Parts: sequence; C-alpha cells; structure tokens
Amino acid sequence: MEVKYLLDSNIFIQAHRMHYPFDVVPSFWNKLIDLSNKGIIGSIDKVKKELCETNNPDLLSEWCEDILPKDFFANTTTCASAYAEIAIWTGTNTQFTQGAIEEFLTTDLADPWLIAYAKQHKLTIVTHEVSQPLRRNKIKIPEPCNHFNVTFLSPIEMLRALGEKL
Repeated sequence: MEVKYLLDSNIFIQAHRMHYPFDVVPSFWNKLIDLSNKGIIGSIDKVKKELCETNNPDLLSEWCEDILPKDFFANTTTCASAYAEIAIWTGTNTQFTQGAIEEFLTTDLADPWLIAYAKQHKLTIVTHEVSQPLRRNKIKIPEPCNHFNVTFLSPIEMLRALGEKL
C-alpha cells in the first residue's frame, strides 16, 4: 500500500507530552508503527529534524530514530517546485503580517514543506492545527492547504477513516 497520510510534527509532540505518553498509552505508538509498516502513514525529513535534532534528546527523538522504519521520513528535495508555489502564494498574500510570512518560510520549518510534499504526491496531512482564516500573525497549515486543495484532518479522523482502534 502506498502512503496516504503525512504526519505533522505536532502529532508526535502532543501525543508524547500530553495525550499518549509512551508509558501510559503504548497502544498509540504501536498503532503508528503498524500503520507505518503497512505503508499507510509517513512524514518528511523536515519533521524528523524538528523531532530529533535537539540538544536534549528525549524518548520521542529516540523512538523516531530507533523504532520507526528508516524510510518513514521522506526526502523533500523532490518537491522544490511545489514548495516554490507555496512560497509565492505566502509571500504575496496580504492577509498575513510580514513576521508571519518570514516565520512560515523559515528554511527548515516543516509546515510549508509538508504541504508541498502532500500537494505533489496527493497525500492527506494529519495535524492538530485547525483553520483560523482571519488570523494574521501566524500561518497555520490549514490555510495554504485550503488554497492548494490539500486535504488535512486530525489523527482521530484519520484513525476513523482507516477503521482503526487503539
């Protein structure tokens, strides 16, 4: 099966820190491994960088490095043209403040690359972010997704769509 869902950094971070700690809800993490091994979910190299390149490695970064399949995080160099489209849209969008645009287009920020990869490969993004169309000081994943017709949903919506249970 080909990857259908692309996971945002916040799926891992919020699960680890708040909702599904490794020691309390191992079934969540086992489900991610299972879905990954089946080729249903994946992510991108920029997400891995956000999760793993830290001065203070933690259980999450170790889990990503040691447990997830090596091909879980796709290389984003293949989607530079899709990224350029998103960058042009972002840079010319008068809704957002200059600070929001600069933050969103920071070279290694995963969000625009995640959207570009999903756009190019026709994948669905899984994120905790929700649309805030009137927000000016931060660009959330749903706004460019809506513009570029990239589907996004929450992790619970993904699990329901797959008929999965924890």
